[in-house]
Amino acid sequence: MLTPQIIDRAVRAALDEDAPWGDLTSRAFLPPEATARAELVAREPGVFSGGEVFAAAFRLTDPGVAIDVRAPDGTAFEAGAVLAAVEGPAQAVLTGERVGLNFAQRMSGIATLTSRYVAEVAHTPARIVDTRKTTPGLRAFERHAVRSGGGFNHRFSLSDAVMAKDNHLAVLTAGSVDDAALTAALRAGMAQLPHTTHVEVEVDRIAQIEPVLAAGVHTIMLDNFSLDDLRRGVELIAGRAIVEASGGVTLDTVRAIAETGVDVISVGALTHSAPALDLGLDIRIG
Repeated sequence: MLTPQIIDRAVRAALDEDAPWGDLTSRAFLPPEATARAELVAREPGVFSGGEVFAAAFRLTDPGVAIDVRAPDGTAFEAGAVLAAVEGPAQAVLTGERVGLNFAQRMSGIATLTSRYVAEVAHTPARIVDTRKTTPGLRAFERHAVRSGGGFNHRFSLSDAVMAKDNHLAVLTAGSVDDAALTAALRAGMAQLPHTTHVEVEVDRIAQIEPVLAAGVHTIMLDNFSLDDLRRGVELIAGRAIVEASGGVTLDTVRAIAETGVDVISVGALTHSAPALDLGLDIRIG
């Protein structure tokens, strides 16, 4: 998902945003022949993500900068750990610093938060997955960071899989609560799809489960269900479809949700609410 082409395009855009006419400070105060060595140092514990992206910030600023990424993505570390090192023309090192840090801090923050959710459900078969609640233009980066933290990815875009949510069903059935009409409407839509297309349907009450199952869908999302209703839903579905739990999932609630027997737990907070991890680029003299 996070290809070199995607990395270079986003990093170039970030560098153009940060220094559209060059780095005035570095040009004014740093001699062109000056060199610098610097290390990417963790100020707090976490899980690393974005090593290739961090490196691209310096490589695209000046190919003469040497980058040594010492921690593979997915590496857990403590405060004080040296995650990467850069060495080369001082102007380039200082120009690429902020863009490199911004990506590494954002991605490592997501990876770290994801790892905490994953740890909470490790005693169950449940998967922690992300959502489409990502920063516009940076989905591939944030989805990669979720994987670094031990989580899994949901559909990448609207083009990858079918997910009929509450608003789709409201339009599809014109507000009708007739079970047979819901089943028929879902079957009619599925008949237009290639056989390889995965179909997921969101339900917000127990009564919707059987008519949705009757349509032959692959995944049922139980949205904002209580723990008791999640357990009932898992029992009713009984392996006939993948069961996903969604809606307001937090670190305080995810363990209990996993213990209801659901297969997948989608967590928007992984990408829309993860705090940036505190990383710094420290110049080393001598």
